[in-house]
Amino acid sequence: MTSIDTSSGASATSSPTAASASASAPASASGATGAPIASGATRTPITSGTTGALTASGTTGALTASGTSAGHAAPDSVSPSSLHGPVLAWFDRHARDLPWRRPEAGAWGVMVSEFMLQQTPVVRVLPVYEQWLARWPRPADLAAEAPGEAVRAWGRLGYPRRALRLHAAAVAIKERHGGDVPSDHGQLLALPGIGEYTAAAVASFAYGQRHAVLDTNVRRVFARAATGVQYPPNATTAAERRLARALLPEDEATAARWAAASMELGALVCTARNEDCGRCPLADRCAWLRAGKPAHDGPARRGQTYAGTDRQVRGKLLAVLREAVDPVDQAALDAVWDEPVQRARALDGLVADGLVEPLEDGRYRLPLG
Repeated sequence: MTSIDTSSGASATSSPTAASASASAPASASGATGAPIASGATRTPITSGTTGALTASGTTGALTASGTSAGHAAPDSVSPSSLHGPVLAWFDRHARDLPWRRPEAGAWGVMVSEFMLQQTPVVRVLPVYEQWLARWPRPADLAAEAPGEAVRAWGRLGYPRRALRLHAAAVAIKERHGGDVPSDHGQLLALPGIGEYTAAAVASFAYGQRHAVLDTNVRRVFARAATGVQYPPNATTAAERRLARALLPEDEATAARWAAASMELGALVCTARNEDCGRCPLADRCAWLRAGKPAHDGPARRGQTYAGTDRQVRGKLLAVLREAVDPVDQAALDAVWDEPVQRARALDGLVADGLVEPLEDGRYRLPLG
């Protein structure tokens, strides 16, 4: 799961030891201790005990940029440590102050933000996140309500199945972990609706663990700075994972900050369009910039359309159900979209996804359980 360019998070703290603050900070409402580092994504940590710079395969020596796109030779070797200092220093000065980065957010706040930020910009997430945490400050609070209430509170964030998955995760946290978000990566991965990305994101950003981050923003930073291409592949590759692991600092606290910082850099400076190389802390060592910023020559970048799609129709149907206190008649749903075949297909899809419950009398409601 990846976030769009403006949705990544990073810790606002400037302390080099912020990621390890859990040793002394009081417990949060979620059961996590210490300040969350950031919102982000994570992958499997390196287990190599080698010293010095790493290659993408984990051996000693300088990092080489394997996995460059066709038509571009790998750039000169670069030491991971030469990237860490400038990015971390930049992060200390420029990290945004977002609520899921604050100590009071805890692991539950980080988890909620990770679900909401998938393919959704920060500006849209902020009000819904604040309302969500005010209503459900702990997983058990959300678990006590019907899943339909999670869908209702999700509002217009889009991709509402995320709300059902977050509700299911909250129920599992209550039942399996006493209401506290687990810190173990494997236990996080076993929760409903949580994949490798989100599990490792919570482990890294809420608990300060050492994981490689690979969301959309980080992949773009690494593609440009280390491999010399404008954009990463459409889908994450094994070479990208190796590169991300090779770039991880050995120290756990520093690795957690690096994960947050590289994500923030991609969100604010090394953006998909109109990148601001003049503000980039890696400008003097970026392989893509040194090569003259060659244009992307890989597969066409995927775009998203909304107007006239089934997604738009589903959103209109759900809006009616969210605003209704009682079950809704078919006629009220028919009024939101003129084309009957597409409308029926969209409604059937909502039912199949568990977002809408049909009743025997022909009315519809948000799911109760």
